Amino acid sequence: MRITQGCFSFLPDLDDVQITAQVDYCLSRDWAVGIEFTYDPHPRNTYWDMWGHPMFDLRDAKGVLMELAECRKAHPEAYIRLNAFDSTRGFETVTMSFIVNRPAKEPEIRMTRTEIDSRALRYTHAVR
Repeated sequence: MRITQGCFSFLPDLDDVQITAQVDYCLSRDWAVGIEFTYDPHPRNTYWDMWGHPMFDLRDAKGVLMELAECRKAHPEAYIRLNAFDSTRGFETVTMSFIVNRPAKEPEIRMTRTEIDSRALRYTHAVR
């Protein structure tokens, strides 16, 4: 099963050239870039671990790719995503987020829909 979260989630995985192009786009808009990772990709898990601090003053995508390489080296079987932060409104807002690394074997998340009283629906999730 393929976890689909963030931008580009239904496309094939981006290679480093494509990731660099996206980072260049983010930097051209003056967005800060941050790296996060997790071993729990459940859709309700919105709190991933940060890899370092968001790169606010960076102007070159090479710096992001160097940090990404270090994160991949330290956590090769984790999900890793890049986040772009826009601060034009006076606070940091995640403007773009996409997965850049996946484990070799992704967990299987099953969703079960059950109809209960008065045609209400209840959803349960199980990770295998």
